[in-house]
Amino acid sequence: MLFTSIEFIGFLILVVVSYYLIPKKMQWPLLLIFSYIFYFIADPRYLLFILVTTLSTYGISIVMENINNASKEYMTAHKAQMSKEEKKAYKAQVKAKKWKWLLVCLFLNIGILSVTKYTNFVINNINNFLNDTSKLQLVDMIVPMGISFYTFQTMGYIIDVYRGKQEAQRNPFKLALFVSFFPQLVQGPISRYGDLAPTLFAEHKFDEKTVSFGLYRVLWGYFKKVVIADRMLTAVTTLVQQTDTYTGTYVFVAMLFYAFELYCDFTGGIDITIGIAEMMGIRLAENFHLPYFSKNIKEYWNRWHITMGTWFTDYIFYPISVCGPMLKISKWSRNHLGEVIGKRVPVYLSSFVVWLTTGIWHGAAWNFIVWGLMNFVVIMISQELEPLYAKFHNRFKVKGKPLYEGFQIIRTILLMSAIRMFDCYRDVPLTFKMVGSMFTKCNPGIFTDGSLMQIGLTGADYMVLAIGLIIVLSVSIMKVKAYSVREVLYAKPAFVFYTVMALMFLVTIVFGAYGVGYDSSQFIYNQF
Repeated sequence: MLFTSIEFIGFLILVVVSYYLIPKKMQWPLLLIFSYIFYFIADPRYLLFILVTTLSTYGISIVMENINNASKEYMTAHKAQMSKEEKKAYKAQVKAKKWKWLLVCLFLNIGILSVTKYTNFVINNINNFLNDTSKLQLVDMIVPMGISFYTFQTMGYIIDVYRGKQEAQRNPFKLALFVSFFPQLVQGPISRYGDLAPTLFAEHKFDEKTVSFGLYRVLWGYFKKVVIADRMLTAVTTLVQQTDTYTGTYVFVAMLFYAFELYCDFTGGIDITIGIAEMMGIRLAENFHLPYFSKNIKEYWNRWHITMGTWFTDYIFYPISVCGPMLKISKWSRNHLGEVIGKRVPVYLSSFVVWLTTGIWHGAAWNFIVWGLMNFVVIMISQELEPLYAKFHNRFKVKGKPLYEGFQIIRTILLMSAIRMFDCYRDVPLTFKMVGSMFTKCNPGIFTDGSLMQIGLTGADYMVLAIGLIIVLSVSIMKVKAYSVREVLYAKPAFVFYTVMALMFLVTIVFGAYGVGYDSSQFIYNQF
């Protein structure tokens, strides 16, 4: 049941209406029921996987909580009789017990994710080294919908319990709703329990503004997804599949089209997700903050898929950078390679692991792994060049000037768009070949000779895209200036606000990309 399907719209209406009609104390149990229905409709077999994750995480979190409580009671009773060394040893013993349970939970659930998503990738790579007679058979593997998202979200919860930052949820059904809340199953955001729980389990009375604001955001998401992203999808698919025909400047066009398609697709999906939750008074974390206004790639990743970035930072980068083996490597590096290089080694190694993992998380293909490592390389080079940037700015005084900031923004968009081409072409060598052809087979005449009318878009399509992107850009500029379009419209007479929503609905229905070749399937991040 896809977000853009008629079935889902009907399902959503039923959920929201029921949510406000039933007694408030039954609201979160109702969401749990509907979330499991949503998952069951996708494929009944998926339920086994999400149940294993939920039950294992619940049981192990309770065990760790009990260890914590028992240790606190023991320390309260024996603290006065214990020496400093005995206290330290006891705390280490308690931590070791929790660590063993944490490893069990992580190995089980990340193991499930790895086996379902990456088994055939591993087999294919092994087969590259075998002759035809000894090649291994691929496995017909189920990859449950949203497994990357709910696994990371749940593992973040269990790590927080281990660290003592989060109390274990004693009600298994509440934890089950946290894991399975249906709007965010498809493509996130990756929520933290402490942030989501207060509104997820709270009682919510009907509030016209809350529901209207949520519906407004849902309609805005559908506009970006169906009117812009799915219209661009037709052209992008044509350009990246017919690689013998569409080289050179065509690749540049594909690069820009995919950049805006991906943005409108992913942010549109997140708008729908957050808007659905908002209609019921539930607050989900924001996942984007104007990424295409970033002045460098590091800033871009602080603004794009924010919850994923913070997850990798908190649960992979920091633990690796301060773990025992890394501290030993850091000490050795400082002693043998000098202070300047030595202090960088832990940062570089930790960042390398983060970006390698990020690439693997996005998909079981070398394209995604190379994509992740390309981001790592560019960010590390940028950091190393910071002293040169500082000298440049001290001499030319262009930092902060509108023209220079515009250059930085365009440079970041182009660089990120080029790296993103690993999403599009079928393998790594082909991606490098096609991106390289932009410089070796330049054919700017395609912009004037009508060639771009042969890639699946008509003149009317280009007009709709131009107007749609201007609207998206205008809304983004308002956000830069700290204006909320919803708030501005809502402050006006009621008919203005609701007329705009009606227009968004009609425009989406009339100008949405439907028909032959249209697949409302797939928000791009469904595959991740």
